[in-house]
Amino acid sequence: MVKKVKHSSRIELKQSAYKNNLNFIKKKIGDGVIFSSVVKANAYGHGIETFVPMAEKCGVRHFSVASSFEAEEVLSVSREDSHIMIMGIIYEEDIPWAIDQNIEFFVYNYDRLPIALEAAKKVGKKAKIHIEVETGANRTGMQKEEFPKALKFLKKNKDHLTFHGLCTHFGGAESFSNQFKLDIQHKRYKEFLQVCKKENIEPEIRHIACSAAALAMKDTVYDMVRVGVAQYGFWPSPDIYYHHLQEVNKLSDAALKRIFTWKTDIMDIRNVKEGEFIGYGTAYQATHKMKIAVMPLGYSNGYPRALSNRGQVLINGKKAPIVGLINMNLFMVDITHIPDVNVGDEVVLIGRQKNNVINVSSFTNTTQLLNNEMLSRLPAAIPRTVVK
Repeated sequence: MVKKVKHSSRIELKQSAYKNNLNFIKKKIGDGVIFSSVVKANAYGHGIETFVPMAEKCGVRHFSVASSFEAEEVLSVSREDSHIMIMGIIYEEDIPWAIDQNIEFFVYNYDRLPIALEAAKKVGKKAKIHIEVETGANRTGMQKEEFPKALKFLKKNKDHLTFHGLCTHFGGAESFSNQFKLDIQHKRYKEFLQVCKKENIEPEIRHIACSAAALAMKDTVYDMVRVGVAQYGFWPSPDIYYHHLQEVNKLSDAALKRIFTWKTDIMDIRNVKEGEFIGYGTAYQATHKMKIAVMPLGYSNGYPRALSNRGQVLINGKKAPIVGLINMNLFMVDITHIPDVNVGDEVVLIGRQKNNVINVSSFTNTTQLLNNEMLSRLPAAIPRTVVK
């Protein structure tokens, strides 16, 4: 058997932390609500292939993705009794495939309905359709004018098309400064539900809540919630965290636990004389005799270049500051203050080591990246494994 060579870094996903997050979110949303795990963007960088079976182990049976390509990735690793829903792009030529695989998909304009009907007839199976309606985010969503016509079409062709869901997407539920906009969106969604009632055709599932809404806006929790960032152990925003603290009357609460740890190993150790430059250009000059460790990854591996001369890693439980510019596939850290460091020692890029921790927020606060942006940019090639 050919041995698999090692990658320059690795990601570990903690099963117990995920179980904790799931229990916490389910307690917030209450019983009888479908939990849809949003695994778009390679499960927010956690890796669809590794994360989906991990979520299924905790009882999750519904997954939301942004494209038919991602749906296929989930399909290849999920259980037969799990459901997949495409919230974004599904090309016309992929619709028959989605119907054949029992994959649910959003329809956000009327023109897509006759296409779905033809595909359903061709495949000989019913298409599971979620009508996404425009309520004020102005991204994707069926306009108010088209909606009654769409309902009539669904009613007329109910032998081939299932009106599985009626949904919308909030534009900015994580910030309470947007509350007036969210209230307008929710009101408009209720008006769409009224039209359904009037036309005597109602969806099987109503869903509008993302992580932020599910955690802080109880009236938006209908039959299903679509939870992304919170399940991975991140609060959608400080607003949502402080809202939770008020609810439980606490000053702090580690209710959500990061499931993700990113590690590498020391590639080389070097002594640098006073006055010498470290790395490209003149971004860092040694002001004293230094010992530095070389890391075998860089911005091509998802480590943000903006952390040059600013970021830190953990070695032997101590913080080692980055010195010089982060290169495409290397960067250096100062280990002058850390004793007993050797080539091959484990380095934590994100996560805990002994009593110290590097959070994703310490990256994102420095680089102006969102948590989601930073994580979802991590290359799929980095191996992900599940730990207890």
